[in-house]
Amino acid sequence: MSESNHDAKRIRLALLCAAIAIFAAGLWVGTHTSCLFVENAVAKMADPVPGFIRQGDEIIIPPGSAYRARLKVAPVALENIPRVLQLPAVVEAEPARTVNILPPVSGKVVKLDVQLGQVVKKGQPLVRIDSGDLAQAYADDEKARAALKQAKFALDRAWGVYKVGGGPKKDVEGAQNDYQQAKAEFNRAESRLKEIGVCPGARCKTRFLTMTSPITGIVTALTTASGDFANDVTATLMTISNLDEVWVSAMAPENDIAYVSRGQAVGVSFDAYPGRIFHGKVSFVSAVLDPTTRRTSVRICFANTKGQLKPNMFATVSIRIPQSCAVYAPDSALLMNNDSTTVLVETRPWVFVRRIVTPGYDEGNQTRVDHGLRPGDRIVVKGGVLLND
Repeated sequence: MSESNHDAKRIRLALLCAAIAIFAAGLWVGTHTSCLFVENAVAKMADPVPGFIRQGDEIIIPPGSAYRARLKVAPVALENIPRVLQLPAVVEAEPARTVNILPPVSGKVVKLDVQLGQVVKKGQPLVRIDSGDLAQAYADDEKARAALKQAKFALDRAWGVYKVGGGPKKDVEGAQNDYQQAKAEFNRAESRLKEIGVCPGARCKTRFLTMTSPITGIVTALTTASGDFANDVTATLMTISNLDEVWVSAMAPENDIAYVSRGQAVGVSFDAYPGRIFHGKVSFVSAVLDPTTRRTSVRICFANTKGQLKPNMFATVSIRIPQSCAVYAPDSALLMNNDSTTVLVETRPWVFVRRIVTPGYDEGNQTRVDHGLRPGDRIVVKGGVLLND
């Protein structure tokens, strides 16, 4: 090989070594620069003051902590806040003012004189029924009347014969017995006509029965129409309710029954009238507990001459129950810790300990604390969740 070739190979090898050295130097400088950048960024992000420090059971908020601006501490005190028991309720027609109209005899509805929701007066015609049973009742009454007349004539004749000595007394006794039986059958036939609602002594005895309203009220249910057959005398044709007075019926839970009594003042609000409170008194507390819902019925009677309260309207019954003075804490101060309810109590400035409490009932945005707090205790009422880890 010539000397010139050896020189070329040495030059190429030197250039390759120089390139490798330059690349390695650049890689070291870049890595070192990147590490310095990351370290500077971490140093800038790190907060030299921790949010809080734990020392045993104590939680300490050090000076300069951002948590001091986010926590709010306030004392608790004894308060006399009546408990308000709220019960869901519904408006109902008073049962004593509600009548179900049933047909006294079977037959065909030939005319319906009212409509659903119509106001009716006492004695107003409701429905007309063509009834073969009514015709049979009239026929039975006529037969009983004739039989009674005949039995009375036979009894008088037997007495006349007996008085003149023309017949034995047993004939009089037999005629007397026949008369009593005829009289009983006549009374039964008359009572049947009265039960149907027609006059036994009416001259015009027809098979058509016109039923009238027994009360003044509103037709709240209607289950028949013209041309319908009323073959079941136990089936309701319509319901008439007098809504001048209505019931607001609520269901009280078993554990609150002791707080409700007859004559107790209540306030009732209705979804239909937001912002209005209707005041009344408890009229009835059921003596029986529903075995399924474990609740008992509570009813409040309201005058309703203007018709504002309509059956099946939703309502809420509020009953104020006086309570003894107790400590109340804001709902925001109560923290769940495992299965316990706790609060953070300040033992000295910006030092807190966790304390288990026994909450009672809620009242607005506050909760009655039955055990665990004393009047004057300072607790975290806002931001406590930041320390609840």
